[in-house]
Amino acid sequence: MAANPPGQAFPNIARVAILAELEKERKRLLQNPSMNAAGGRSSMKDFRDNAEQQHIAAQQKAALQHAHIHSSGFFITQDSSFGNLILPVIPRLEPES
Repeated sequence: MAANPPGQAFPNIARVAILAELEKERKRLLQNPSMNAAGGRSSMKDFRDNAEQQHIAAQQKAALQHAHIHSSGFFITQDSSFGNLILPVIPRLEPES
């Protein structure tokens, strides 16, 4: 094989330097995935969704405790498309024969 002409030595050195820099950046991102742009956005969205779910769960718990204290009925927590945090449970009675 022929050696690289003197004019091509510089692009090869630059290519090696660029590849080394990219490898270093890749390792840094693998060590801390929340720092990259896409991972940062998704982790922030996950954090916000988790906080919202915890807030709803706390509201459901408070509403359920309040209903059990102030009512003789029975209630359950359930997601509702109408925004209800708790739903009353009505027992099914067998018809008298």
